[in-house]
Amino acid sequence: QVQLVESGGGLVQPGGSLRLSCAASGNIFRINSMGWYRQAPGKQRELVAVNLSGTTTNYADSVKGRFTISRDNAKNTTYLQMNDLEPEDTAVYYCNADIMQVVADHGVGMNYWGKGTLVTVSS
Repeated sequence: QVQLVESGGGLVQPGGSLRLSCAASGNIFRINSMGWYRQAPGKQRELVAVNLSGTTTNYADSVKGRFTISRDNAKNTTYLQMNDLEPEDTAVYYCNADIMQVVADHGVGMNYWGKGTLVTVSS
């Protein structure tokens, strides 16, 4: 099993910044990708940013130029630096990871979600 634990959410004023962290632990052979999704009240969960194996990153159009995703492979951790936050960024932010595990001497790919961290942007 793998656990994803997010931290760094909170209340911030418009124009402010927050940095989210997500640490993966457990049966991990290799992390293929780590990313962030968010779900605002009454809306579907949407992709915010993803860091694929290597240096490839993808962002939602709504956060390009404001958010930056990064990874520390040694710590199995991904970060989301969020700048110039807007009220529309208010949501629960979830960490997601595609992880290769070793099960009975076989490589098995699994997808995991964290429990989420609330980000509220309000004056």
